[in-house]
Amino acid sequence: MKDISKHVERVCTHLATLAKSNRRTLIAIAGPPASGKSTLAAQLQMRLNEISLPCGIVPMDGFHLDNEILKARGLFSRKGAPETFDVEGFKALLHQLTTEKEVSVPLFDRAGDIVVPDADYIEEHHRHIIIEGNYLFLDEEVWRDLQPYWSLRVFISPPLEVLEQRLVQRWLAYGLDEAAAKARAASNDIPNAKRVLEQSNLQALDIAF
Repeated sequence: MKDISKHVERVCTHLATLAKSNRRTLIAIAGPPASGKSTLAAQLQMRLNEISLPCGIVPMDGFHLDNEILKARGLFSRKGAPETFDVEGFKALLHQLTTEKEVSVPLFDRAGDIVVPDADYIEEHHRHIIIEGNYLFLDEEVWRDLQPYWSLRVFISPPLEVLEQRLVQRWLAYGLDEAAAKARAASNDIPNAKRVLEQSNLQALDIAF
């Protein structure tokens, strides 16, 4: 992502304008796959910690449904699409983050293609939490229920042709040849990216890149 430091400072500036609250600040960073969400989230966390605003990160990827469940539902080839996530479990975690001082968080092991429960921990001093995922603003059933949790909404939307290049490169990095990488991206990742761009509710955004 270009100008990452400028984007980070823009988010920090916006955070400073939020009304003070006893509730944790949940910063939603959403966008299509390969848009740069994880990069922005990591850099923002680093910056907030530097300025003494303790910050944790919760990736939505920790709520992928198990592969055996996806296979039983005929959804394994669509892994990563909205219907392949445990949205109710994700929503329950968001509620915990706003009501409990310490919360364990699952993470996704991409190399092993498996969710690792209790792999990370949000501690009491983490007053800001970055929530990162593709579908945080999706204007579809169940996903709409997430909206009240966000204190700050950030959306990243590079041009589709840039996303396509990045998605193909991602599969090349995992060892697929060029033809297989293009096929893999075209069959699932790119449709998911279009769905994010076309079906997200962007009217209430605070920041868009």
